[in-house]
Amino acid sequence: MSDSAADGRVSLTIEGTTAHITFDRPAARNAMTWAMYEGLKQACASIASNDAVRVVVLRGAGGKAFIAGTDISEFQSFETGADGIDYERRIGEYVGAVAALTVPTIAVVEGWAVGGGMSIASVCDFRLATPGARFGVPIARTLGNCLSQANLRVLVAMIGVPMVKRMLLLAELVPAEELTASGYVLKTVAAQELDDAVTALCEQLSGHAPMTMAASKAVVGRIVSNYEDDDQAIIEQVYGSADFREGVTAFVSRRAPLWTGR
Repeated sequence: MSDSAADGRVSLTIEGTTAHITFDRPAARNAMTWAMYEGLKQACASIASNDAVRVVVLRGAGGKAFIAGTDISEFQSFETGADGIDYERRIGEYVGAVAALTVPTIAVVEGWAVGGGMSIASVCDFRLATPGARFGVPIARTLGNCLSQANLRVLVAMIGVPMVKRMLLLAELVPAEELTASGYVLKTVAAQELDDAVTALCEQLSGHAPMTMAASKAVVGRIVSNYEDDDQAIIEQVYGSADFREGVTAFVSRRAPLWTGR
């Protein structure tokens, strides 16, 4: 695999009034590298400056995953809890770039939307998924890290406290079918019908008043983010722990982690 293929890329194409953001690293289930996160930020900036765009579709390449989280190799250089604070801040900026788009956004989920992928899908306005697609943040049984309050606030607003605790404490990957009743997943669509469903939804949204939709998104966003508190002490403690270092090492070594609570 070439270095560019290993790093992956995020591509942006515009067809008519629809912008397509593609997470392209299928060999790693589109796990995000820093280069990919930067590509996402740049794609969002390009869309924000293009008045012709009326809707944005985000999708993983390969048909096996939306995004399988952040590439674990990005964590191997972490030495202290301060690295975790910086990481969560940077992830917040990249996810925030998607959330800040004023036009409707659609996450098309085939396979996994895990960790950072769950966060990115959650700030989109709609999610279409194939049957059996799974969503979750299983860090309690993998890396032993944590999420920032900002990311958790979005998840709680979107799927509720009980489902968030299933994902975080039980570390479950929840099937898309279970997330349709709450509206988190707009609908599940068979793989062979997915492209047509995406096109139909884009056409519906493109025909609506842009300023009304932008205002609606802005006000809902303010409601969701109306409480902010300092969570850096919590993040620093978790990312600075021996358990986090053990989680990363165990994941890379393909073995079960040995948690100590320290």
